[in-house]
Amino acid sequence: MRIFIVISVLFFAVTLQAEIITEDVEYNHGGTSLLGYMAYDDSVEGEHPGVVVVHEWTGLNDYAKMRTRQLAEMGYIAFAVDMYGKGIRPQTAQEASRQAGIYRSDRELMRNRVLAGLEVLREHELSDNSHIAAIGYCFGGGTVLELARSGADIAGVVSFHGNLDTPDPSDAEDIKCKILVCHGAADPHVPDKQIDDFMQEMSSAGVDFQFIAYGGAVHS
Repeated sequence: MRIFIVISVLFFAVTLQAEIITEDVEYNHGGTSLLGYMAYDDSVEGEHPGVVVVHEWTGLNDYAKMRTRQLAEMGYIAFAVDMYGKGIRPQTAQEASRQAGIYRSDRELMRNRVLAGLEVLREHELSDNSHIAAIGYCFGGGTVLELARSGADIAGVVSFHGNLDTPDPSDAEDIKCKILVCHGAADPHVPDKQIDDFMQEMSSAGVDFQFIAYGGAVHS
C-alpha cells in the first residue's frame, strides 16, 4: 500500500511539472495566409522528435488539434498544418469536397503546401530535425503520402483511412522514408484497384512500407 502511495505521489508531482504548450502559428505559402497549431511539452529537455499532423477534408479542426496535443504528451513536438488557408474551415460535405478537390487535382500544390508546414516545424528551436515524421487522416492521409512521394527527407509517414492514388506512380522512386498505411478493409471510398495499384507502386519502387487492413472497418 505504501509503495502504491509513493508511486501515486511521484506520478502526481511529475504531472504537475509537465505543461503542454499550445499555440496558433500563422505562416504563409504562395501568398496564402495559413494558421497552424503547435504543441509540445516544455518540461522535456532538449530537442523533441517532431510530427507533422495533416487534417481531414474539413480543414484544421478540433480532432487534429486533439491528436497534436496527444503527441505532445508523448514527448513529441507536433505541428498541425493548415492546408486550406486561415479561416477556411468547411462546414458541409459539399464545401469540404470542393476544398479537398483543389489539392487533389493539383498534387504539386498539395505537396508544396504540406512542405511549407514541415518547414515551420523544422524551424522551431525544439525540433529535432533528424527525427521527423508525418501523419494524416482521410484527405490528410493522402497528403502525407504525397509528401513522401515528393522526396521529403523525413523518417516516415502514416496514413489513416487516406486515399492511395497518385497521378504519377513513378514518383515513388523519390521516396526516402518508411510508410505505414492503416486502412479500413470495408472503406467504400478506396476501391480494390486503388489498393492494388498502390501495392504495385510501392513494390516497384522498393519502398519500405507496411499496409494494415482492419476487417469490418469502414472509412474514418
